Amino acid sequence: MTGTPNPSSTGSSSPVRAQTKISVSDPKIMVNLLGAKDEILRLIERSVDSDVHVRGNEITITGEPADNATAERLFSELIELIEKGETLTVDAVRRTLDMLEANTVERPAEVLTLNILSRRGRTIRPKTLGQKRYVDAIDENTIVFGIGPAGTGKTYLAMAKAVQALTAKQISRIILTRPAVEAGERLGFLPGTLTEKIDPYLRPLYDALHDMLDPESIPRLMAAGTIEVAPLAYMRGRTLNDAFIILDEAQNTTPEQMKMFLTRLGFGAKIVVTGDVTQVDLPGGTSSGLKVVREILRDVEDVHFAELSSSDVVRHRLVAEIVDAYARFDSEQEQQAAQSVHAVPGRAASGGRSPGRRR
Repeated sequence: MTGTPNPSSTGSSSPVRAQTKISVSDPKIMVNLLGAKDEILRLIERSVDSDVHVRGNEITITGEPADNATAERLFSELIELIEKGETLTVDAVRRTLDMLEANTVERPAEVLTLNILSRRGRTIRPKTLGQKRYVDAIDENTIVFGIGPAGTGKTYLAMAKAVQALTAKQISRIILTRPAVEAGERLGFLPGTLTEKIDPYLRPLYDALHDMLDPESIPRLMAAGTIEVAPLAYMRGRTLNDAFIILDEAQNTTPEQMKMFLTRLGFGAKIVVTGDVTQVDLPGGTSSGLKVVREILRDVEDVHFAELSSSDVVRHRLVAEIVDAYARFDSEQEQQAAQSVHAVPGRAASGGRSPGRRR
């Protein structure tokens, strides 16, 4: 790729407009860069302030110098993604644009090509800057909390890092656990044996394992104790050495359960705790251990809290919009509740004391 600026002006009172030309020598890169039926090119044209025209192997960008520089950087990042073996998608272009607009230190081409695990031609990697920082935090800290809404890859990426560590022989076993509390249901009222009752709660963890390992090897690894999938209650009284331990759905732990789990940490072990504090299924009035632990451990060294948001959702576009809509609704409800308290006659904002009354 080569770029050539060509400044021009239509008059002293008009903004300075310039042309930047980018030559793409490889026709395959150009085809990928344009996308099927030029869908990627059209997205780029809508997203940048400069005019973009493509003819043959040359891209011409026309506009104010600063706008041209932004568009040129976008093309540079996208071309590098293709050169590293990526097939461009509309989603990848949008995420690249988001990172460029945020002016992040990390380059989009670096974020979107960080391979964690590859299996049968499929590669697991972070798809957003928040996910990249979450994965980096797992590498750099002994205990990491991944907190965020559904669809942000909290558990999936943690599982990928666990399998990566096992494959590299950095640890000798993987332990996956969840609290057996979901949507107010109780295990005692479900039919079947204890194993049959517990299995539905742990099924998402099994599903992720099947994406990352050969399915035929999983029963063997579980029989040998190399991989263990168990409810949180089974962790009590144990010390977990040389292991990668993942606690999923941690918003449904009590503070006591969270303390019990974290103190299972042994030598050579790593813990990742994932959860969504907006989806607590504990009985009314019970505090979430995931909410409380942030206040307790926020200043402890080698413990990291990774906050993911709707911008890190990698499911259908509507999932991010649903997350944001619920957040706005919850905020409005809290504001209305606060206003109702202040509106009660005879109560002061300080907690109901009369203005002239002394303590």
